[in-house]
Amino acid sequence: QVQLVESGGGLVQIGGSLRLSCAASGLAFSYYVMGWFRQAPGKEREFVVAINRIGDNTYYASSVKGRFTISRDNNKNTVYLQMNSLKPEDTAVYYCAARSSPYSRQLGAEDVYEYNYWGQGTQVTVSS
Repeated sequence: QVQLVESGGGLVQIGGSLRLSCAASGLAFSYYVMGWFRQAPGKEREFVVAINRIGDNTYYASSVKGRFTISRDNNKNTVYLQMNSLKPEDTAVYYCAARSSPYSRQLGAEDVYEYNYWGQGTQVTVSS
């Protein structure tokens, strides 16, 4: 079956950096849009960023644009999230997700219901 396994979370100081990885198996990785979502305690799951199948187009939430960078390696079936200039409000469980449908104006990259598969999440805590 499909598995998405996140890693790389942890405790980091304000202004620090962290890189998350998501290893995918059980699916044709290069056929899927990949995304990152996050969920803080007591809050709804929110969209962070998505990357298209080839990896030549990305879409970022305004809250992370300029600080976070998504990338993918289709030869390794892995998607990454490089997080820089981390803030306390970035504290959340970060989830990797996959969708077979391309994103567009009609089917937005941020639409949580379009994603078919989800990882178990990895905790990121930003503290002074």
